[in-house]
Amino acid sequence: MNRPVLLVIAHGSRDPRHAATVQALVRRAGALRPGLRVETAFLDFNLPSVPGVLDRLAADGVREVVALPLLLTRAFHAKADVPAVLRQAPPSLSIRQAEVLGPSPLLIAAVERRLYEAGLTPADKPTTGVVLASAGSTDPEAIAVIAETARELRRTGWCSVRPAFASASLPRAEDAVRALRTDPAVRRVAVSPYVIAPGRLPDRIAAGAAGADVLAEVLGPSPELGRLLLERYDGANAGRRPVARTA
Repeated sequence: MNRPVLLVIAHGSRDPRHAATVQALVRRAGALRPGLRVETAFLDFNLPSVPGVLDRLAADGVREVVALPLLLTRAFHAKADVPAVLRQAPPSLSIRQAEVLGPSPLLIAAVERRLYEAGLTPADKPTTGVVLASAGSTDPEAIAVIAETARELRRTGWCSVRPAFASASLPRAEDAVRALRTDPAVRRVAVSPYVIAPGRLPDRIAAGAAGADVLAEVLGPSPELGRLLLERYDGANAGRRPVARTA
């Protein structure tokens, strides 16, 4: 039986590093599941567009698609933009929208991987404060998820973990760094960008990390994210509930 196509939908960016990182992540997920057709599309700025890929899939005779928003929280893009564009797909396609990536233990593992790659070790945890810096959102649900993710990361043994945001919400990364410096138990401060790919907002996070001792890389095409894409794909297949179409 043919498996549904996995369509990974990223936001897109004028920064060329964004699309390159997304494509690398999608290739990693595809390599983990040989035989699965995996496609990439972007909501804005980059090609291919979501409508363009959906039209091509329909022309190829594809019947089932799992659309996976490459987003860490269920904010506006996941709740509005992605469903809206999927509702305009060719009628021959049966489309199921997968859950966004977060929250997940695999994301916590990816954050720790990047911190270790930046020079920290598990032995540093009890004396290291971490700023978990996300892009930011005005959506209360998304902000709550970031706060809970920071708490989950703290439970793995870090001395302190504070959420921060590059836009829309407060505090900023630099504010969180200064706050951690006042904690007598914190000997070093690390900033971990809780974002998938480079771009304008991650650059803002990096600028705000100037007062930190360690700056980790974005999550990027980590093994954990590759596995998480497939986990969300499998979950959507198990649900088997198609996207509602416009009348």
